[in-house]
Amino acid sequence: MKSNEEKLTDILSHLDRISYVKTEKIPNIDLYMDQVTTFMETHLKRNKRNPDDKVLTKTMINNYAKNQLLPSPVKKKYSQEHILILLFIYYYKNLISINDIKQLLDPLTKYHFTPDSELPLTDIYEEIFSLETAQMDRLKEDVKLKFDNAMQTFTSAPEDNRYYLQLFSFISELAFDVYLKKQIIEMLIDQLREEQAPSAEQRKKK
Repeated sequence: MKSNEEKLTDILSHLDRISYVKTEKIPNIDLYMDQVTTFMETHLKRNKRNPDDKVLTKTMINNYAKNQLLPSPVKKKYSQEHILILLFIYYYKNLISINDIKQLLDPLTKYHFTPDSELPLTDIYEEIFSLETAQMDRLKEDVKLKFDNAMQTFTSAPEDNRYYLQLFSFISELAFDVYLKKQIIEMLIDQLREEQAPSAEQRKKK
């Protein structure tokens, strides 16, 4: 059985292996659905919890299009912009609801989806993920701090139970951090929804 310190080393090593999909890796030609799922599987397989998990399936893509998260393909082909939207969905889908993702991505698909947009989606994607290195460094420092704090708890507990209680304390700290950030994200999306909702006067004009 690994010690808690060894578990921390594993976590930090895992974080070092995580990276976003660079835009230069995305084909400049339109892809059929099978090619899209293969691309996502190839480039995001390191993020899977279990080897048998699927990063993206045809059913998922169809559901995203049905729920208007993803613009419809053109002649059954998906552009680089489709791939970028799917990547955003991938990162958000385990954190917030489909309705919230739609609310968040609507302006992207409305104003930035076409390559000739004033600010193309590729530029937005790269700008956002350019913050990755600094964010990862801050995250690792925060994880180490939470770990150190957790290892100071339950110091008087019996040795055979202390390992579990301190690990539980560490996991709880991480979970509470995620919970609070999720609350913040949902609050901001709710505000975005209110700001983008048509006024009563606009609805009358329709």
